[in-house]
Amino acid sequence: MAVLLGVDTGGTYTDAVLLDEATDKVLAKAKALTTRPELALGVGAAIDAAIKGASVDPEDVAMVSLSTTLATNALVEGQGGRVALVFIGFAEGELGRAGLSDALAGDPVIALAGGHSHAGTEVAPLDLAALSAALDALEEGVTGFAIAAQFATRNPAHEIAARDLIRDRTGLPVTCSHELSQALGGPKRALTAVLNARLIGMIDGLIGACEAHLQSIGVAARLMVVRGDGALIPADLARERPIETILSGPAASLAGAAWLTGEDTALVSDIGGTTTDVCLLKDGKPAIDPQGAQVGAYRTMIEAVAMRTSGLGGDSEVHVMEGLQGGLRLGPRRLMPVSLLARDHPRLVHDALNRALAQDVPSSDGGQFAIPLWQGDPPTGLDKREAAVAARLSDGPLRLGHAVTSRVEAPALMRLVKRGLVMVAGVTPSDAAHVLGRVAAWDAEAATKALTLFARRRTGAGERLAPDAVTLAQRIVDQVTAQTTDCLLQAAFAEDPHDFDTAPQILAAHPLTRAGLNQHRGIVDISLRLGLPVIGLGASAATYYPPVGTRLGTDMIVPDHADVANAIGAVVGQVRMQAEGTVTSPGPGRFVAHLSDGPQDYADSTAALSALEVALGAEATARAHAAGVIAPRLSTDRDIKQAEIEGQPMFISATLRVTATGRPRIATG
Repeated sequence: MAVLLGVDTGGTYTDAVLLDEATDKVLAKAKALTTRPELALGVGAAIDAAIKGASVDPEDVAMVSLSTTLATNALVEGQGGRVALVFIGFAEGELGRAGLSDALAGDPVIALAGGHSHAGTEVAPLDLAALSAALDALEEGVTGFAIAAQFATRNPAHEIAARDLIRDRTGLPVTCSHELSQALGGPKRALTAVLNARLIGMIDGLIGACEAHLQSIGVAARLMVVRGDGALIPADLARERPIETILSGPAASLAGAAWLTGEDTALVSDIGGTTTDVCLLKDGKPAIDPQGAQVGAYRTMIEAVAMRTSGLGGDSEVHVMEGLQGGLRLGPRRLMPVSLLARDHPRLVHDALNRALAQDVPSSDGGQFAIPLWQGDPPTGLDKREAAVAARLSDGPLRLGHAVTSRVEAPALMRLVKRGLVMVAGVTPSDAAHVLGRVAAWDAEAATKALTLFARRRTGAGERLAPDAVTLAQRIVDQVTAQTTDCLLQAAFAEDPHDFDTAPQILAAHPLTRAGLNQHRGIVDISLRLGLPVIGLGASAATYYPPVGTRLGTDMIVPDHADVANAIGAVVGQVRMQAEGTVTSPGPGRFVAHLSDGPQDYADSTAALSALEVALGAEATARAHAAGVIAPRLSTDRDIKQAEIEGQPMFISATLRVTATGRPRIATG
């Protein structure tokens, strides 16, 4: 019997599912808390529990596939390693385009002379001496490099030369922009490369943890990873290109939604610990975002499902809005639920909350806690204030007011959080669900104390936020309903074929939309409902989603195994490897095929296109073979741009994409 193992690592839980390949039957499923920084603990616990539940021999596992939301969550929360951008042949002002400067967030930039023209000819020599000097001058703490050169998609020579020098000098991971996309738009390619370099350490740690545990228990099957478009790629490729795993978890959830429900047209909403992901499933397939995957504020050049991701999850931070009424807002930052921290550190949490509740004035830290995410000695490369905070946390979690002893240290703590070294615990929707008795996984008593303390905060009118923990808990859950409804409405307006001539987020918040949801009856009768069912996925979908369906006037489908849909989707996908290139015509009678090893001239467009297609086919096939596909199917898309001159067609340029698809080889015996 060939058994397929799907693993999904999210911000809160790691899920594992075992499927019988022959019958498509779920043999067993299991959940374990995602354990950071020691991801192997959570991954191993989930895998072991699933294998034990199915009573199968680890040697019978024929394929393992991994999906994850860690990359998506890191971008939403602004986390990841510190990178240096090598910016070749660009003007300084280009850093302000495509959100590149915001994404760098103060990380160093090495600007060099060099770059190529749109035809692939060198504009200026690459200044490698300046690069060597800049490497010597870099401060400690850089974990990787991103390289972007002007028109590198037409000639990657300068990116390759800079990459080779940096690898020889530093030994650190290097990402070249031309390896991630063949599209024009230098700043956007640079942004994509920066984000990729920032994620390498995190995804490498996850894949390494998964591979190590599989080897330790005797699973010899190869490890695949779900890409953001739902395709499977080998683990070694995901290590090099972790940016391609953004929206990996949501892409897997779409495959899981279709497999679990049999629905071919629906809105799919997947709530995790950090984010809610909404996508349209149409005719059994998700749409691909033609502009590149967008996560949070960043629009990348990575091909992925057309997913709308918002910072709303079961572990979202609860904020009190300014104003007289004291409204609530959730996210985008993820906190560790107080009820979860109390499970592992009961004395710390209960003692702190009891002391805070005994005071008439609410504590300044709001009953929050700081949790170190490193093992052993404090991390290096910290400034003075960061080091002071880290030193206090060296012995374990502390109340926030004890970890940060002055106002000037608060930004230092947030920098440690951003780098993934510290996590904050506080009130979340998960705690509210425990207070209401809808969930009983962790410490409900601690959740009640934390919400009681939170309820004592004052609104702008000077009144308490809520009379008790239960009232506040219901308001928090109602806010999950409200923000989820808003996410779904925005996705529905964006995907509707009608041109509303207004941004989806404005339409979703419009007074007429609200009146329609409320079924307003007056001189004007207004009704509004979704015209499609919604498939709700995620561990907390059954807790939060039924009222959402009622609010939107549609069927809310929460299928069996909705809590592990991502892990199921991870093993039902296919390998899809693509290679893309261009042919340009910089002058009469000259046609240039921009190949991976540099541009090559041809006398006519047909010869250039043929040479490019052969090269791309070989490249895509080789990648598919490396991913375990024995006989991949090849397809070619051609986008040829021509102009009509005096009634005759004139070749301008062409973009070719060759795709190799197939199921990965399933090991037997």
